[in-house]
Amino acid sequence: MLLDIRNLAKSYAGAGQPASVFTDVNLQLDAKETLALTGESGSGKSTLLHLVGALDQFDSGEILLNGVALSTLDDTGRAAMRRGPVALVFQQFNLIPSLTVAQNLSFHARIAGRADADWIATLTDRLGLAELVARYPEQLSGGQQQRVAIGRALALRPALLLADEPTGNLDEATSDAVLDLMLSLVADTGAALFLVTHSERVANRLDRRAHLSGGRIL
Repeated sequence: MLLDIRNLAKSYAGAGQPASVFTDVNLQLDAKETLALTGESGSGKSTLLHLVGALDQFDSGEILLNGVALSTLDDTGRAAMRRGPVALVFQQFNLIPSLTVAQNLSFHARIAGRADADWIATLTDRLGLAELVARYPEQLSGGQQQRVAIGRALALRPALLLADEPTGNLDEATSDAVLDLMLSLVADTGAALFLVTHSERVANRLDRRAHLSGGRIL
C-alpha cells in the first residue's frame, strides 16, 4: 500500500470555535493505482489533497506514505517529501512567469538534485512541448501551461502524483487531451495518481473513485 489515510480529522479556526472540515477520513491507495476524489464544493477535497502533499497539518489521525508517518516530519522533512515521493499539479498551473518552458520543466527536479536530462527531454516530446521550450508561460495557452505543469511534476519521477482539478480551467476537448497525456505518462512511470475533480467524465477515466461527503469517505 502506497498511501494509507487513517481516521483523519481537520478543522480551521472559526469565530468562537473551530470549523470542522472532516472528522474521520479513511482511504487507501495502492502503488500504480489511479483514484478520483469527488465531492460537493466545500466538502474538503482540496484540503485532503493538500494534507497528503504535506502542504498543511491535520488535527488527528495519520497519513502514511510508503510507511512514513507524515506527523513525524518536521518542515525540512515535509519539503523533502514534496521533492521526492510526492509531486503536485494544481488547477492554476503555478508556473514561474520569469522562466521559460524548458526551465519550468526542470525547476523542481533541479532543486531536488534529481534532474535527468534524458527523462526531461522525453517528457518534453511526449507532452508536445518541443517547439515551445523557449517560450514563457504568458505565451502559452491554458492547455499548454497545464502540460508544462504536469511535466514539471513528473520530472521528479514521483511515486504519487497529486492533482487538484488539473483540467478545471480547460475546455472539454483540451481537458480530454491533457487527461490522456497525464494518464499515459503516469502509467509509463509507474506512479499512482490521486486526483480531485468535480467532473464525472474525468472521474470515470480513473481506476477507482471515492466520494467525500459529510466529513467522511463514502
